[in-house]
Amino acid sequence: MNTLCSLCNNESEEYFKDKKRLFLKCNGCKAIFVHSLYLPDKSSEIKRYKEHNNDVEDKGYQKFVDPIVNEIFTDFGPLHIGLDFGAGPGPVISKILADRNYRIMQYDPFFYNFPHLLELKYDYIVCCEVIEHFHKPAREFRLLRKMLDENGKLYCMTSIYNEKTDFKTWQYKNDQTHVFFYQKDTLGFISDNFGFPNVKIKNNLIVFSN
Repeated sequence: MNTLCSLCNNESEEYFKDKKRLFLKCNGCKAIFVHSLYLPDKSSEIKRYKEHNNDVEDKGYQKFVDPIVNEIFTDFGPLHIGLDFGAGPGPVISKILADRNYRIMQYDPFFYNFPHLLELKYDYIVCCEVIEHFHKPAREFRLLRKMLDENGKLYCMTSIYNEKTDFKTWQYKNDQTHVFFYQKDTLGFISDNFGFPNVKIKNNLIVFSN
């Protein structure tokens, strides 16, 4: 049984098991992740994503992404170029930014599969409720860093796990497409090892930058 962490490649140990999945905890970066035997296939993923509330006009949906949108409005202007990475079927952040004349493109392996966009450079990249879906987080964070300009910023939003929380009753883990969970130590590892010297964490918002 392979128990190596898919982010830092350190050994991991069994952390929690329910009727559907086995979760491991990394001894190095402290990430908690689903064992590779239990990762969902593509058809299961896309079926689940289509069940999400994807109406970009929904006010509640728009308010949910306020933390990222407000940071971008503070840090960048309409002349900068952004990428909505993992935009999903309802790219609400792109819609809000475009309404303010911001230039942002969408990439998603299921809904906006335009691989040429991954060859370009961006002033900022948005990953809203995306990084918990990464099956190979090391590969994805290397790619994200490669696509950022020298002074670029990567905005992520995900539910950060705190060990004071009871993992057994933590609802966030129950979505079958949520397979990789981050603690503050995990985010610090990414900052130290993937070319993001600075990381700012505010509730569920993470901003990686130079």
